[in-house]
Amino acid sequence: MTLVPIRRALLSVSDKTGVVELGRALAERGVELVSTGGTARALRDAGLAVRDVSELTGFPEMMDGRVKTLHPMVHGGLLAVRDDPGHAAAMTEHGIGAIDLVVVNLYPFAQTVTRGAARDEVIENIDIGGPSMVRSAAKNHAHVAIVTDPADYAIVAKGETTLEERKRLAAKAYALTAQYDATIAAWFAFADQGEIFPEKVSIPVRMGQALRYGENPHQQAALYIPAGPATPGVAQASQVQGKELSYNNYNDADAALELVSEFRDGPPTVVIVKHANPCGVATADTLLDAYKAAFACDTVSAFGGIIACNRPLDGPTAEAIAEIFTEVVVAPGADDAARAAFARKKNLRLLLTDGLPDPRRPGLTMKSIAGGILLQSRDAGAVGRDALKVVTKRQPTDRELADCLFAWTVAKHVKSNAIVYAKDGATAGVGAGQMNRLESARIAAWKARDAAEKAAWGSPRTIGSAVASDAFFPFADGLLAAVEAGATAVIQPGGSIRDEEVIAAADEAGLAMVFTGMRHFRH
Repeated sequence: MTLVPIRRALLSVSDKTGVVELGRALAERGVELVSTGGTARALRDAGLAVRDVSELTGFPEMMDGRVKTLHPMVHGGLLAVRDDPGHAAAMTEHGIGAIDLVVVNLYPFAQTVTRGAARDEVIENIDIGGPSMVRSAAKNHAHVAIVTDPADYAIVAKGETTLEERKRLAAKAYALTAQYDATIAAWFAFADQGEIFPEKVSIPVRMGQALRYGENPHQQAALYIPAGPATPGVAQASQVQGKELSYNNYNDADAALELVSEFRDGPPTVVIVKHANPCGVATADTLLDAYKAAFACDTVSAFGGIIACNRPLDGPTAEAIAEIFTEVVVAPGADDAARAAFARKKNLRLLLTDGLPDPRRPGLTMKSIAGGILLQSRDAGAVGRDALKVVTKRQPTDRELADCLFAWTVAKHVKSNAIVYAKDGATAGVGAGQMNRLESARIAAWKARDAAEKAAWGSPRTIGSAVASDAFFPFADGLLAAVEAGATAVIQPGGSIRDEEVIAAADEAGLAMVFTGMRHFRH
């Protein structure tokens, strides 16, 4: 293992975290410090001797700081192959000194975009000199160390580096510049020019966590997080307690949070998810009552499920949840009583998101297929009462309309073919993922009957319920299954060539039916 000493270091950082301490450690080992602008001032204010890069290049910083390090005296010192006679001769001829270490982090482009800065300010935060130095140093990692993350300062603070260390730092540096350029490209394409699907797409993400395995133990997996500041969501939630999250935990928790976020401006709401499908959803006057109603929909599937709340978790609700085995609970927050209740369940994972994502936010979803990737805009669609078209002779009552819209919102998050029965702001039965709509309707009704038997109710809650279908009924049989289950109102997109046949069946049964004109397939 050959150690390469650091004799000259160039430090130019936007994030000053730890740079003074690093500069001091290097100076104590006899390293010459070269720097620019604010970094040089910070080092001098700490009493360190610093050489300005303008002294090195013979040119002052100019054009409002746009041109500082873009000079052969800098890049020649970075790119020169030390043991190449031709390179050595060129350095001697032009008075270029070798630079053994570059410490750079880039202008905060993503943060500038996120806080809504004006276009001119965003453009000014596109770093040019920084990425250029990063790439030059990384290319010549056989001789030069490049540090782009304060977390790596300790590697170079000792004043010498190994080839393996420089390789790792170079790989990290190229990943940073690739992500940085991808973020800029995405801004130009999506935000600045309004393109939804540009000709070329780069997805700027960073690894958030290596996972134990993927969907199954023989698969590998990791969690990646988009560049930029944190946003409310499962990926960047704070885990208060519990075991390490698995791939399936993240997937299910995200499904639960996405659904409960549809009710972020509504009354207390609880969602219970199993295998990315909701098995119980309810709204109520209190979070505890909402949990009890959601749980009652399917007590079997709720075992080992994922729970999401649209309100900070309170003690009574946490105590009720803790009575059965639950994998993950996601909420915007949790009070001390809730945390104490869960503390007795060491394996239960509690995720706090500090808010709920906007269900109407724009964005893209991605699916890998053999030989390509499918991109689509996320399903942010929603309908209100004014958008509904009553197609039957009977008008729905206010209660039926409310249950229709509730069931419709839930059905949007159920795997197709999706059928959801709902009554009084709670799911009564959920039919998910069947290859035909009739079977989904029958399964949802059967689950409602099973729930009624377990709870010793007099009748299933599908009696007097509203039923939602994520796509149109291609035949009347699915609707007739809902009639048989006791539903009195139906909400569906419409658009089938047999709509008139389905409407006639609804009229004959005395149902009220509304069309949304919007489909919610989910695969």
